[in-house]
Amino acid sequence: MSKEKHKKTNALRILDTHHIAYTIDEYEWSEERGQGVHVADELGLDEKEVFKTLVGKGDKTGYVVFCIPVAEELDMKQAARVSGNKSVELIPVKDLLGLTGYLRGGCSPVGMKKQFPTYFDESMQTQDAVYVSAGLRGMQMHINPLDLQSVVNAEFAPLTIKH
Repeated sequence: MSKEKHKKTNALRILDTHHIAYTIDEYEWSEERGQGVHVADELGLDEKEVFKTLVGKGDKTGYVVFCIPVAEELDMKQAARVSGNKSVELIPVKDLLGLTGYLRGGCSPVGMKKQFPTYFDESMQTQDAVYVSAGLRGMQMHINPLDLQSVVNAEFAPLTIKH
């Protein structure tokens, strides 16, 4: 990990504006290994600490954002229920940049072009700090989940498929 100053993303500027503490961890991102589990592996973290950001579209509410642990799968019925929809579908990857300002692999729940209704998996509440994308591929922010929740006005809810 380099000691040079990290690039300020929209997400980090917003956290700075709200005086929210975070640290940054950087890793080598590659298209072949762009999955969230790779982030946990690269940084030597427990998969339960690292959260991926997914963007969906509900049939009633429009766009919605979900943050779930990287090794988990979004329960689409549950996602629809908690967001006030009958159904939710994840948006195509090709639409992500135009809608959020972020690329796949660097999508942060903070600093999207527009603030969408946001839901965090309830497991996030049990952590002292979590990792989410800082808005660039290869950059994660380590942050208190309640601080993160306050910035994006998120709700905690059960979101993952229970095995």
